[in-house]
Formats: sequence, C-alpha cells, structure tokens
Amino acid sequence: MSGMGEIHIHRFGPPAGRQVLALHGLTGHGQRWQHLAEGHLPEARVIAPDLRGHGRSTWSPPWGIADQVDDLVGVLETEATEPVVLVGHSYGGAIAVHLARRVPERVRALVLLDPAIGMDPAFMAEIADLTVRFPDYTDTAEARSEKVHGAWADVADDVLDAELTEHLIDREGGRVGWRMSIPAIVASWGELARPFVLPPADLPTILVQAMRVQPPYVTAAFRTALAAHLGDRLTVVEMDVDHMVGQARPVDVAELIGKLL
Repeated sequence: MSGMGEIHIHRFGPPAGRQVLALHGLTGHGQRWQHLAEGHLPEARVIAPDLRGHGRSTWSPPWGIADQVDDLVGVLETEATEPVVLVGHSYGGAIAVHLARRVPERVRALVLLDPAIGMDPAFMAEIADLTVRFPDYTDTAEARSEKVHGAWADVADDVLDAELTEHLIDREGGRVGWRMSIPAIVASWGELARPFVLPPADLPTILVQAMRVQPPYVTAAFRTALAAHLGDRLTVVEMDVDHMVGQARPVDVAELIGKLL
C-alpha cells in the first residue's frame, strides 16, 4: 500500500497482471477488496483507492461525485497502463458510471455491484440524519454487532475481522467509529440523490443486484434505463445476498470479473 498525493491506494496482485480499478462504497475503504483480489483473482492487478473522505485518503472537501472522479482520473493516469475493468460497489458504482463517461478510453468493461445511484431524496435525507445523530459506537462489540445484524450478515467472520482491524478507530470520549469523515459521508448521501446517468452505450457492463436489499439500491428506473441503453452489452445477475456482494460472494464476483479480463 502507498499513497498517490492525497489519495491512498491499496494494490493487490502481480504488477504485470491485467488491471482492475475497484471502488468501494460509502463509509468503506479500498482494503475491503483484499480478500476478493488475493483469494479469488490472484492473476489480476487490483488497484483499490480509498475514496476522498474515506480511510487513509484526504478527508478535505470538496466531496462531490465530480471531485471523486477528478481524483480517480489521476489514479488511472499514474497507476493504469491499459484500459481497466472498472468495478464499483454501491456509491462506488455511481462513481464508476461517472468515471466511465469522463474517460471512456480508459475503461474496457464495467462491473456494478449493487450500485446506489439515483436514490430517493427522502431516503437519503433520513440516512444522512442518522449518520449525524449516531456517528460512532460504545465499543468494538457494538460496531461488530451492527454489521452482523445488518448488511454484513452473510460475510465470513475472518473478512469481518479484517474490516474491524483496518477501519475501526478510536473516537472522542472513549468511543470508536469508522475511519472516515462524518461531514464527507453526510455530503455523499446527498450526492446519491442526484439523477442517475448511464455509462457509454458501447461499454460491456455487468449489473449485479443484491436481492435481499429492501428497499433496493438498484432502482427499477435505473435498471430499465440501463437495459434500454446498453442492449446486449448488459448482463444482469441477481444474487440472493445482502448489500456486501463482493465480501459475501467473492467466488461468484471474481468469476464475473475474470470473464471480462
């Protein structure tokens, strides 16, 4: 692991491997891709930055999707020697679509893992408010319980342990919280309420929808528009899983990515 300016980058796999740019979701970090990359895509070069406001990257504003894309264009310029398979989870999926539109020549294929894009503004306002009111936890046990009884319910214990080790830090008053900027997270929930955009029409795209997520992050409007826009260049995969698709179903996700490599 090392940094590119203010953006911290996690790198997995051989330097000469076919290249994947992997974007984590809101509140996450790039090291989340380690289990998938090292355990199931060992032949690939996986480039996994911490997004602005997250992890070990800068927490300084601005925090908009356009600013995240600006950072990632820089990552591609310094890290990628060929067009990448671009993988985005949740908020990372929204950013991935915008990035593919910005630099289509740098992206060979797109994998959207339960992308959160074009979300209901009222729902996003509710989640942002909860983030402000409940930004941390009493202790590690409470943080772990929140994940086990939420979106991480079907993730293996060792993967969850790695998440806690990398991402949970001490907060004021003896409490603990995730390694992220609360103001950046609140701002980013608002970004997810922007109207969705679509990737380049000639870009091979895989959309994975986590069918246990209710209400779904993959809206019917986005899925319908994506199908009409891409035609036979779109593959839709429905998985009986909660939101953490890459961590819960790494074998299946790696197989999808591997076909594009």
